Amino acid sequence: MKIVGILCEYNPLHLGHARQISSIRKNSPEETAVVCLMSGNFVQRGHPAIFDKMLRARAALESGADLVLELPVQYCLSSAEGFAAGAVSILGSFCQEMSFGAEHPDREALLATASALLSPDFPAHLRTFLDAGLSFPAARAKALSDMGTDNALLESPNDILAVEYCKAILSQHSGMMPLPIVRPGSYHDAAADPDNPSATSLRLLIENGKAFRPYVSTDAFDGAAVHTMAFGEKAMLAKLRTMTDAEFEALPYGSEGLWRKLMHAVRKEATLEDILTAVKSKRYTRTRLDRMVMCAFLGI
Repeated sequence: MKIVGILCEYNPLHLGHARQISSIRKNSPEETAVVCLMSGNFVQRGHPAIFDKMLRARAALESGADLVLELPVQYCLSSAEGFAAGAVSILGSFCQEMSFGAEHPDREALLATASALLSPDFPAHLRTFLDAGLSFPAARAKALSDMGTDNALLESPNDILAVEYCKAILSQHSGMMPLPIVRPGSYHDAAADPDNPSATSLRLLIENGKAFRPYVSTDAFDGAAVHTMAFGEKAMLAKLRTMTDAEFEALPYGSEGLWRKLMHAVRKEATLEDILTAVKSKRYTRTRLDRMVMCAFLGI
């Protein structure tokens, strides 16, 4: 039997996700199992998932998956590199292929970009641009160009994750083959496209109490409780304001003195949004800060 793995968050599962599973079924031998490795109640952007993990797992099963496994939270709240590496280490132990969406689903091009990022020459080029004050994503793209490598596959969100999956497969010498599938539409669209909605657009509809049912293929989320950062803000502030200097210093993603900047903001600013705004800079992305704060709250 052939087993195809999908790393997913399904936050929430929408028509595009259902089509991916359907496409795998359509283009694979009859004896093929689809296994989804899904984030639990916290997702890679450093926020709680909009719906409970059990409902999201049910939605995956109703959309054609054979099995849903939970990705450990330390990988869920990691960088794109850590997110991908954790998933490949798990899926690679029993899957023959790993399927994922990409704006440009060219397997060989994705593998070539991944190989360049794993080059022993890459860290020195990266450090040059980090030291110049660029954020990690911008520095990485500049470093590739500096090495004479096309960085076009580091411009779109699904392509970026696809490259990280390929990096993890190569660096772990995994026997899995990448199986990229075209991801139409925009990952960050705020307005829900009828055929290719983004999870971002659906979360906005859900958070504002608007109809989202036309964009999903399951009733698993009907009447479900909604989870957002705002609902847990008081608990998060209470945790942050009782942390010691040593606990801040030990936080993931707090290198280069970022933990100290966060600590001072926590002790000065009134709201979670004010804290994150005070710490955010050109170099330190908001997503990195969101993950850092969530790791503090969960004690990771």
